[in-house]
Amino acid sequence: MTQSFPEGRLPAPFLAAGSSSFSEFVARLSPDLLPSSCTPLAPGAADSVPHGTTIVAATFADGVMMAGDRRATMGNIIAQRDIEKVHPADEYSCVGIAGTAGLAVEIVRLFQAELEHYEKIEGTTLSLDGKANRLATLIRGNLAMAMQGLAVVPLFAGYDLETGAGRIFSYDVTGGRYEEHSFHAVGSGSLFARGSLKKLYRDALTETECITATIQALYDAADDDSATGGPDLTRRIFPVVIVVTDDGFRRVPDEDIAAIADSVIDARMGRPDGPAAPLT
Repeated sequence: MTQSFPEGRLPAPFLAAGSSSFSEFVARLSPDLLPSSCTPLAPGAADSVPHGTTIVAATFADGVMMAGDRRATMGNIIAQRDIEKVHPADEYSCVGIAGTAGLAVEIVRLFQAELEHYEKIEGTTLSLDGKANRLATLIRGNLAMAMQGLAVVPLFAGYDLETGAGRIFSYDVTGGRYEEHSFHAVGSGSLFARGSLKKLYRDALTETECITATIQALYDAADDDSATGGPDLTRRIFPVVIVVTDDGFRRVPDEDIAAIADSVIDARMGRPDGPAAPLT
């Protein structure tokens, strides 16, 4: 969008002092650019919009990790088989998206710009709690669209440099923010994924053990939820997995995830319901 300014001067939002929030700046300058400004849909139209699920996150000895399946659905149709639902937020955090795919991606981009803008304006990064609060504000701004069925429900995780540990935050459509402990999942397959992680999770998992547990959880979700896609062996499409430690954000290479997924599937050939947890 191109704007013309009288006498070559910048408009008032560029000159106003105060907020370091990029979304507030855009709301003053061009509110039509925000995801919340989308044109209202006709009743029932939300069902024809691609939706993404399922996201899981878990802490481990050195930090936190997040994984997402690759399927997006549109009603009973598979809209996309290789969508990426887990993204970096900044160097020490990541965000996973569930819900309306298009709006979710736009909110993630806005969140990334929000954190980068704050760092440039203030000369320092937000605390992990501050980042979680900023994301809650963006979700709250999408409430009108959520009421039409275009809900965006992210999962946020990061490494807290102050406490030296990984942390996980979940949200509701009103922008409510909740800190989760050990593990969590969102999306249509989240019920099955959380049940799987309850069985497999334990304190002080190594990185590889944690990745394996989350892939098992996504497999269980896909086993019971048609909107969640399991590992696609013929197309070699596997979950996106991101690890965040004191070294920062890192996406686990696809070939490493493929090796773990292959071992999980091989084991499922003998035990379709997955590994059994000890009774004590």
